[in-house]
Amino acid sequence: MNLAASAPRTTDGKPDLTGIWRMEAGAGVANDLTATLKSGETLPWAQALYRQRIEDVMKDDPDVQCLPSGPRRMINGNFAKFVQTPSLLVTLYEALVYRQVFLDGRAPETDPNPSWMGYSVGRWEGDTLVVETAGYNDRTWLDESGHPHTEALRTTERFTRRDFGHMDVQVTYNDPKTYTRPWSVSFTADLRPDTELLEEVCAENNRSPAHIVGRTSEEKKVTVGPDVLARYAGIYAVVSTTDPDQVVTAYRFRISEGRLMMDIDGSGNMPMIPLTESTFASPVGGTYEFVKDSRGNITHMQTYGVGTSRRAARR
Repeated sequence: MNLAASAPRTTDGKPDLTGIWRMEAGAGVANDLTATLKSGETLPWAQALYRQRIEDVMKDDPDVQCLPSGPRRMINGNFAKFVQTPSLLVTLYEALVYRQVFLDGRAPETDPNPSWMGYSVGRWEGDTLVVETAGYNDRTWLDESGHPHTEALRTTERFTRRDFGHMDVQVTYNDPKTYTRPWSVSFTADLRPDTELLEEVCAENNRSPAHIVGRTSEEKKVTVGPDVLARYAGIYAVVSTTDPDQVVTAYRFRISEGRLMMDIDGSGNMPMIPLTESTFASPVGGTYEFVKDSRGNITHMQTYGVGTSRRAARR
């Protein structure tokens, strides 16, 4: 199959977006959607709520409760099945969540009933489908690390299928009650022509909520001095098991305002919450442990997630 072939078109001449796409903006963006915003561009109430969610180690994440993830689902690596007709684009997700984008020329709703996935209206600008969505409720998070939004959130998506196997996607976020300016993220979605959606029922045998309780009272007492934090700063890399020269994931740690911050693959700026002097929690990926050799030098970092463990060597 030639994924670089020309994009298919519908009978009315529009690009046909039908197919199963992997909507992957990258781990850094999914973890910290607001990474390009500057200090002060998040309103104080929203910054305080974000920091509280970080301190609680994401225990109130709606995803853990098996609730729809709303706008977060657009960018975080989900498979999305587009079914396009002249008047409607339907997007189906493996988590039994769906979206409808009305293409029949109707105007966007000025005051839609708030819902998990919002109310979407699309229009064509040349070969680009522009989708405007409003009417989100405020119960979802923008990203994995807990940045909030209000019901004033509006998103504008631009889908351009540049060839058979690739679609350029840009998503613009605008919530004046939470952030002082709009901002955008861009990525390429890849067609997955040889697969089908697999049913994912989060609520089936969901045992996570009982175990996600935030930090213990003892962990909340832990503080790590700046001299110790400085020893952890640097780059740590997970390499391919078949090619040791290929970096799979790169973690960069730095110190900011007395706190250890993590950047994954060049995007994101997530605070690390100390659980012990050498073990930290983050909004994503479980816990991170900095490992020393017999001389006290930091040799690598070990990550622990749900059923996974990864070793990242210090560079």
